[in-house]
Amino acid sequence: MTTIKERDRQVIWHPYTPMKVWPEAIAIVKGDGVYLIDEDGNRYIDAISSWWVNLHGHSHPYITQKVSEQLAVLEHCIFAGFTHEPAVRLAERLLEILPKGIKKIFYSDNGSTAVEVAIKMSLQYWNNKGAKKKKLVALQNAYHGDTFGAMAVSGRSVFTDAFTDFLFDVSFIPFPGKDSETESIAALENILRQGDVAAFIIEPLVQGSAGMCMYSAAILEQYFQLCKKYETIIIADEVMTGFGRTGPLFACDQVSTAPDIVCLSKGLTGGTMPLGITATTQEIFDAFYDDDRTKTLYHGHSFTANPTICAAALASLDLLLMDSCTESRYRIIDAHKAFGESVKTHPMIADVRQTGTIVAVELQTDNPSYHHSLRDVMYRFFLDKKIVMRPLGNIIYILPPYCISDAELEYIYKCIREMLENI
Repeated sequence: MTTIKERDRQVIWHPYTPMKVWPEAIAIVKGDGVYLIDEDGNRYIDAISSWWVNLHGHSHPYITQKVSEQLAVLEHCIFAGFTHEPAVRLAERLLEILPKGIKKIFYSDNGSTAVEVAIKMSLQYWNNKGAKKKKLVALQNAYHGDTFGAMAVSGRSVFTDAFTDFLFDVSFIPFPGKDSETESIAALENILRQGDVAAFIIEPLVQGSAGMCMYSAAILEQYFQLCKKYETIIIADEVMTGFGRTGPLFACDQVSTAPDIVCLSKGLTGGTMPLGITATTQEIFDAFYDDDRTKTLYHGHSFTANPTICAAALASLDLLLMDSCTESRYRIIDAHKAFGESVKTHPMIADVRQTGTIVAVELQTDNPSYHHSLRDVMYRFFLDKKIVMRPLGNIIYILPPYCISDAELEYIYKCIREMLENI
């Protein structure tokens, strides 16, 4: 019998995959909590939540039940001029927990489009108000998605090289590393004081694809205060950091100044289905609320606010807001801290960094890059240990579902230690 992975090779083009180098995919047939099970019966610990989306474990019975119930009532309807209970209820519940000042929810279908919408909202907001603010500012090495607007506000890298000539200009400020915090703050203020910046977009506290680069809440607060001072829209891209990944429900909960726009996706549905949200203030919404139809936000998707997906998100929220989930997050945080302390002085390690449930280990190398040869070596090593780990060049990280047990975490730590001794 032909296997799934053999059939896959004939017909599928996989994302972020050099297809000649990695022509064979592992065929997964079942998900069970923290495990992915392949067609040969191998059980892999999903240490990265399947690209950071899975909060509560695979095939969670409660989410499955709520999705099934919704399918029997209403599977989909157009969302232009129509509405439904799951979309309204999800918006109501999100507004209860999002940073203060957020009042409106705009639905889309993934993280990139949530960012795309935020960019369009910001630029059109100033256009609708008759202000000449067209510049966007972002951090160096940022990653905000793969659509064109999202690529434009992302750092120039191997992800964007083929499209550089087609991306609009964006001003980038230095990442606020330990030796560049003052430089980064000064660079932002120098740009903002020119008075033509429409929006500043940032991954709060953690730059994911850049290598889990982390910075302090104090710096984030200074960025936000400067934007308020110079009347610049703040876009917080919480696609990865949202829903407890940094400890609190949102990374922006760790600062006192609230963003104007928050982008959400990934963990929004517990990893069950794709959904994007661009949440914004009443002030931004009001700039589009006009008899003049040219001020309308002309953006939408066929599956906007799909009721089945909204039901999954509501179920995931139920689980997220349980005391047991909060306890699990902080249990993971404590375990990561202890692990980081135990390995940080290893000669193979350049840095160990942690924010919330995310811990990253950077290996010593003279030439760090996304395509570093260590990446493939480490990837194969962990697969052999039945762990799904997707290194970012010479950097490995653990970003697990909250249902992971202490024993499963300890097994991952043990394998990392073994790798350090044998790589």
